[in-house]
Amino acid sequence: MPAPVAPKGDVTRVSSRLSLAFPVDPAQFPERDEFEKRFKGLSTLESLGGSAEEVGQIGVRARADRDLLGKLLRIYGYYDGDVIQTINGIEPGAEKAGAEAGVRFDIAPGPRYKFGKIELPTLETTGADYPLLRGRYGIQPGDPVYADRIVTAQGALDLALAESGYPFAKLGEPDLLVDHRREEGDLTQPVTPGGKYNFGRVHSNLEKFLSSRHLEEIARFEPGDLYQRSLRDDLRRAILATGLVGSASVTPRETRAPAPGQPGEVALDVEMTKAPLRTISGQLGYDTGDGFRAEVQWEHRNLFPPEGMLRLRAIAGTKEQLAGVTFRRNNFKGRDQVLTADLYASNSNLDAYGARTVAFTTTFEKLTTLLFQKPWVWSAGVEVNLSDEREGSSDTNAPRSTYLTGALPLRAAFDGTDDLLDPTRGLRGALRVSPEVSQHLGKTSFYAKVQADASFYQPVGNFVLAARVRLGSIQGADVQDIAPSRRFYAGGGGSVRGYGYQLIGPRNAANDPSGGRSLYEASIEARIRTGLFGGNLSVVPFLDAGGVDEGTIPSFGDIRYGAGIGLRYKTGFGPLRVDVATPLNPRAGDSRVAVYVALGQAF
Repeated sequence: MPAPVAPKGDVTRVSSRLSLAFPVDPAQFPERDEFEKRFKGLSTLESLGGSAEEVGQIGVRARADRDLLGKLLRIYGYYDGDVIQTINGIEPGAEKAGAEAGVRFDIAPGPRYKFGKIELPTLETTGADYPLLRGRYGIQPGDPVYADRIVTAQGALDLALAESGYPFAKLGEPDLLVDHRREEGDLTQPVTPGGKYNFGRVHSNLEKFLSSRHLEEIARFEPGDLYQRSLRDDLRRAILATGLVGSASVTPRETRAPAPGQPGEVALDVEMTKAPLRTISGQLGYDTGDGFRAEVQWEHRNLFPPEGMLRLRAIAGTKEQLAGVTFRRNNFKGRDQVLTADLYASNSNLDAYGARTVAFTTTFEKLTTLLFQKPWVWSAGVEVNLSDEREGSSDTNAPRSTYLTGALPLRAAFDGTDDLLDPTRGLRGALRVSPEVSQHLGKTSFYAKVQADASFYQPVGNFVLAARVRLGSIQGADVQDIAPSRRFYAGGGGSVRGYGYQLIGPRNAANDPSGGRSLYEASIEARIRTGLFGGNLSVVPFLDAGGVDEGTIPSFGDIRYGAGIGLRYKTGFGPLRVDVATPLNPRAGDSRVAVYVALGQAF
């Protein structure tokens, strides 16, 4: 037989030793770019590069690549395609290929086949759901044959059935019958819908640990709702998110068969294994400003089932000592709702104030989570606080006063960002209002503490522009009638970087921070991706500004500025942050450089 003659083609060099030639007219093979990329990822010759190789090995690999090209043509529906292989630059009798040796494949795709008949046996038994389910399958007669579309269509139909009330639906392997005479492929997708169902009850295998009733409370569906696989999977993720179980499975079980025009009912059987419930943890650290600090805590995460946690904690440090007990019930009366009660006694010796405190707080809140980031969250609480406090540091020997404070802290927040821990676009806002009553030196004062926060994130090229603003005001009482620990302060890693913690604002006669009744802060930073460490490292220049005034309305007369640069390393649980900042208009005693290390963005 005469050797095949390669037609004239548009040649693409894949490597120094491998070339592909396609039809000159792009209309004959419009899938060329995708086809070529796919081939490069699978080619055996592509791995040769420019190194010398045994002539026999080149021949073997060339035949493997020719077969691969034929398979790829059939995947794209070119069943009459041809691949012509040419090897040049090899001398007869040579054991090694020369530097100029190369392999060329000329690809003649031929006509692209189309789908003929599309059969989905028994799918018609879904009745009114058939048009929706058939539409989700996507492939129609006359569409170009593409094997990947068959896989995608099968997955789409499986999902549509699972989300439309068919928990027991099964799909078989699709069968494509190619007819070369018609240049068509007839597709049969076996499917057994298995009947339509609604959700029934949830049954726990550990009734005294996590009861069936509690599992129904954290589910995002009610008995009688249409069965959806996503809601079943969401329940399983929520159970694992409690941290109380090591494994969990949720299996539908028929409790009532479907009747004509009436869905059946499935119960969900939850099988769980317990995880370790007790934890003892400790922390030990040293800070150049705050000295030594040691903390230890013990907790039992399900001492009061379901999800009733008890925690005992103690802190011993240079500037802080504390002993407390906390009760917390997660998923209380609904998903992601938390009831917390905290009783503690503490002694704080900060630069801004010193306070010996006994306090009780209880809070009921709706939380946002990584599992389900919510646009709106809220909290409401009650706080009773008895404290013996002084202004300034312990070196001043300032007189102490007793404050009895009651508060009703309320908070509402909106989150329109794309990520809870590391947002790149969107807007956040929060408003906190705390009506409070304080008794001090026989005088009863009523006031309201209000704080508003907003932040904005916008991608610009290879960086994210982030900005925030914070405004606060205390209305209704003189500053001396408000406990020093409840006044506004600024400065620190979460405020104006470059300044010490709570060191921005009015000063008393001893030049110690005395706090104020109004607060204003603003920050802007550019989170620039570097591409280093797999794109996980970012450089962040930033500028902060803020101040505190004694009046209830900010005067902006003593605003302080801080600037610096930081690094962010993205981990699986949020970015690790290191910031180095300096005050731009420091006062006497302010440090020239401040370093902050934390987990999570500054805002």
